[in-house]
Amino acid sequence: MSTPIFSAGTFRKAPLATNSHSSDASRSDDRGTDRVELRVDGVAMVRLLGPQDRLLKTIEKEYPRVEVLVRGNEIALEGDADQVHAAARLVEELVTMVRADRELGQRDVTESAKILNADPRVSPAELLSQAILTSRGKSIRPKTLGQKEYVDAIDENTIVFGIGPAGTGKTYLAMAKAVQALQRKEVSRIILTRPAVEAGERLGYLPGTLTDKIDPYLRPLYDALNEMMDPEIVPKLLAAGTIEVAPLAYMRGRTLNDSFIVLDEAQNTTPEQMKMFLTRLGHGSKMVVTGDVTQVDLPAGASGLQLVTRVLGEIDEIHFARLTSEDVVRHSLVGRIVDAYTRYDAERQAQKFERQQATDGMNRADRRAGQPQDRLSKRWGR
Repeated sequence: MSTPIFSAGTFRKAPLATNSHSSDASRSDDRGTDRVELRVDGVAMVRLLGPQDRLLKTIEKEYPRVEVLVRGNEIALEGDADQVHAAARLVEELVTMVRADRELGQRDVTESAKILNADPRVSPAELLSQAILTSRGKSIRPKTLGQKEYVDAIDENTIVFGIGPAGTGKTYLAMAKAVQALQRKEVSRIILTRPAVEAGERLGYLPGTLTDKIDPYLRPLYDALNEMMDPEIVPKLLAAGTIEVAPLAYMRGRTLNDSFIVLDEAQNTTPEQMKMFLTRLGHGSKMVVTGDVTQVDLPAGASGLQLVTRVLGEIDEIHFARLTSEDVVRHSLVGRIVDAYTRYDAERQAQKFERQQATDGMNRADRRAGQPQDRLSKRWGR
């Protein structure tokens, strides 16, 4: 390998950088290695590298055969040629995000790398930087490729089912799209609903009025609304009926026109409730149904969300968006917890199937063993 332009000892290892590739970048030898140098101007390097260079490990994890060296605003990438150029492309996208005043995190690095690996022609900076809402200085935008596809599906379809584990932003993004549609005057009202089902606990009779009894079940929807809109405006919109938050039981008999309707916790609907809800759809309306089929709290019977995937899977203008643990945007542990429970459920189902197969085999063997005796008994009139 050729001698580096900068001594490795004068660099500190770190991720990120970008701009145009240096004219000095060249292939080092014939063994498939390369070196690319980048100069970053007008961007504080700490915004690229993160506190204590935390993004370094993320970059190196994505491209383990690349060494990233940083001195001042100059970045050198050395190692496997293919990975070096992929890492340089990633760095360019990350710098574009920083220039757009976006704070980078580990997820930005991993998701951008995933998008580029899938299609190098796509720009992660453009794909993941499109804000749905900006509220009190905070932008709400999809943070993963799965979330981006989910948001796009809401734009393109009349009814969208967002199915996935906890922490994937199903309800939050749906509500952001609802508020966006209201602000753009695409709809005249927002209706938020969820079934009032206890999460494995018996709460007994709650005190207060009917509203007081129902509010605890709907509290997550109120919390999200207050994050996305001015808290002083929300009560006025609720009082005027522009925003309605109600339990699912209140939907029966209604036709919901010119509305953006979000059904949350749909895994706790019965098949009858799901059919009732979907048939409320009126002219000029859009529906988003969210739920996690692994967290059903119904005391007995099938979940309406589980059934609807088989019943409506082939109908146009209805889309099923499936999010996974890779789309979890809460603490990194949440994704690992989801994966652990998924593996456990799969193992339990496999064991159940094996036990059923063994039982069926024993039953068949017993029937075969009893057949000759039965025929003999009939022959002699026994």
